[in-house]
Amino acid sequence: MAHFQQLPVSVIIFGCGYVGTALARHLIQQGVRVGALTRNAEQAAGLRALGLEEVIEAELDSAEWHGQVRGRYQAVVNCVSSAGGGLAGYRKSYLAGQQSILDWARSQSIGSYVYTSSTSVYPQDGGATVDESADTRAAPPTGQVLLESEALFAEAAFLPNWYVLRLAGIYGPGRHYLLDQIRDGAGEIPGRGDYALNMIHLEDIVAAICAVISGGAPAGIYNIADDGPATKAEVLTYLAKALGLSSPVFNPENVSERLKRRGGRMPHRLISNKKAREALDWRPKFPSFREGYAELL
Repeated sequence: MAHFQQLPVSVIIFGCGYVGTALARHLIQQGVRVGALTRNAEQAAGLRALGLEEVIEAELDSAEWHGQVRGRYQAVVNCVSSAGGGLAGYRKSYLAGQQSILDWARSQSIGSYVYTSSTSVYPQDGGATVDESADTRAAPPTGQVLLESEALFAEAAFLPNWYVLRLAGIYGPGRHYLLDQIRDGAGEIPGRGDYALNMIHLEDIVAAICAVISGGAPAGIYNIADDGPATKAEVLTYLAKALGLSSPVFNPENVSERLKRRGGRMPHRLISNKKAREALDWRPKFPSFREGYAELL
């Protein structure tokens, strides 16, 4: 866990879903005043029950919510997820949503702005170790949208402290796709198991966000991944053993349409978290999938 300097007095969270709700809960426990925006009415009700200062129901990419924000906030966290609908949904959520927040933020006195992007912007393969300086020009179309959204910060000269956190594959309480895949897979897993899964536990994401909004860290882009990427076969074999099930058998012939568009397999790359560990005074509480899933199991 990071050692924070001083959490801001107030934080507003945009796209307050899985990550945002966990962040809001933690901040409230620390005495921080929290506001949030979500497009989901059920999610909004849950946030109000948590005790947030204000909860706004709106589409992030519109400007209608700008006048609905009553409070003033020291820090902004944008952890929106895709609105669905393929590439158009990506552009609506990530690009138009980001622009809308920045338009609103110009009238505020924002001390720090955090955007949770994704390590999917990296096109590298072949077992390469990937840090924040890696070439992203060959990113897939969805990754290109995220890169465009990140690039909006370069034009926002009024933001001295901005942070792009490129998150690896998220897992944690209530989100354990691999565990479900082993339980429901009847021994056969679609696709291949010979590529690295770069993962990050929900608690470690919250800790990284708190580290950057607490002040003192250099602005810029940070990879947020655990210390121990492992192949999908290694992870699922471990989980199967932990559950008392037989080792999974992968079927490379059975691939999803999404994977077919990516050449039939996921890229094999190792995401480095060295910059975040050194610059943010942040260490994953769950350094590998073993520690993370041990708690979930």
